[in-house]
Amino acid sequence: MSEQVQPTRRRPVAGLGTDQRAEPTAQRTTSPTVGSWEPAYRYGVIAADVLCTVLVVVLAGFALSARHASVGPLSLLGLQAVTVAVIVGSLFLSRVWNPMVLGQGAEEFRRLGRGLFGSVVALGLGALAAGLPGARLWVFVVGPAVALVAFPVRYLLRRPLHRARGEGRCLLPVLAAGNIDTVADLIGRTRRAPHLGWRVDAVCTVDGRAEIGLELDGVPVVGRFGDLGEQVRRGGYRIVAVTADAYWTPRRLQRLAWDLEGTGTEMVVAPALMDFAGPRLHVTGVLGMPLLRVSEPSFTGFRRVVKTAVDKVGSLLLVALLSPVLLAVAVAIMVDTRGPVLYRQRRVGKDGAPFTILKFRTMVTNADALRAQLQAVNEGAGVLFKMRRDPRVTAVGRFLRRYSLDELPQLFNVFTGAMSLVGPRPPLPEESAKYGPDMRRRLLVKPGLTGLWQVSGRSDLSWEESVRLDLRYVEEWSLALDALILWKTFRAVFGGQGAY
Repeated sequence: MSEQVQPTRRRPVAGLGTDQRAEPTAQRTTSPTVGSWEPAYRYGVIAADVLCTVLVVVLAGFALSARHASVGPLSLLGLQAVTVAVIVGSLFLSRVWNPMVLGQGAEEFRRLGRGLFGSVVALGLGALAAGLPGARLWVFVVGPAVALVAFPVRYLLRRPLHRARGEGRCLLPVLAAGNIDTVADLIGRTRRAPHLGWRVDAVCTVDGRAEIGLELDGVPVVGRFGDLGEQVRRGGYRIVAVTADAYWTPRRLQRLAWDLEGTGTEMVVAPALMDFAGPRLHVTGVLGMPLLRVSEPSFTGFRRVVKTAVDKVGSLLLVALLSPVLLAVAVAIMVDTRGPVLYRQRRVGKDGAPFTILKFRTMVTNADALRAQLQAVNEGAGVLFKMRRDPRVTAVGRFLRRYSLDELPQLFNVFTGAMSLVGPRPPLPEESAKYGPDMRRRLLVKPGLTGLWQVSGRSDLSWEESVRLDLRYVEEWSLALDALILWKTFRAVFGGQGAY
């Protein structure tokens, strides 16, 4: 993954300066630049998925033959071959190896989960129809076992890719076309999240000019909207990102799509609903018109039942596994300072219902009374109170906060149903009282022990960014997103990043 995609740079088109003229308009086509890392990464992911499947199926075969001696070697070998073929085929049909989703947020894991679930259904029906001995063991062990191996492997494969993108390598060159504000927003988003793999290398505007000159946030303005097709053919861009502008009528977008045919460049249109994404967006055709449907956030149904079950079982298992840690922390707090081990505080939960949150005490016992005296040196943004070197924090408390050990008693809040393992940060009553209509959407779901903002920077984030991430979770909630956040939480906690 060491190769960096370098698109061909061009001079701006005519009209951008007295000595800057467009190149001859001969139809010279430059194919989109494909870095050698792209097929290598894709084939690596395919190989990893297949190897994980084969490994699990082989081990499951040993378990089946040990329990059912009547299953002969040839029958077992045939069963294993069919199982591998069904799982790999289901993954292929679910498009889990599509280059556009590899390394891209929760969608990659959502497709992987859908493909594995489909294979479990197919295997179950086939095993029952064939009267296979031990069918229940085979079906309900092989599929979940492949998931337990494949999901972490996928995540581990992402790490070097995201690290390379953070260093400016393995990025896809993008030509952005829209008004100044929306293009600037796109440039800012790609720079804040380089792991997604986009780099805006050039901009087209309605008149070929930017209000601030020939560049927009350091990105050259190379032409007008009408020049997009020619710019793509000459420049080798991988993506044309069309953002909002009054110029873009349905007819003009259709024309642009036709102009890009045969260039190998993907056209991406950002709708006006910039902050809606994920499972809520659906494109359907009605009366010959493509319509973008935005469904209401769904917090009920089967997925909610699964989330509740995971919360109950997960919190109970974590309490059992971490009981020695809980006991050790309690003893350390009692030895360090006088006062209660647990700190109880009123917080606001789902639909604005108050509840009492549990934490290990990390401050002196009169911390709440001292807060008013420290308000002048508050470093928190928005309605939050934060200090990097809060004098109220005890020596043990500083260690607990660094590794988020003070949050562990909230597992009991999760088990009782007041909280979830994943969700927005539970606000104080005085914080929620200041919420506007947008912020109150955070209360549509249960607050979480961890969430998007915790795995994206924790206390180092600005208030606005924390709000955006919490609202994004509400709008895009899915089981795959929960699983991804839980996985990332371990890295954020053990790294002690952004906690104070």
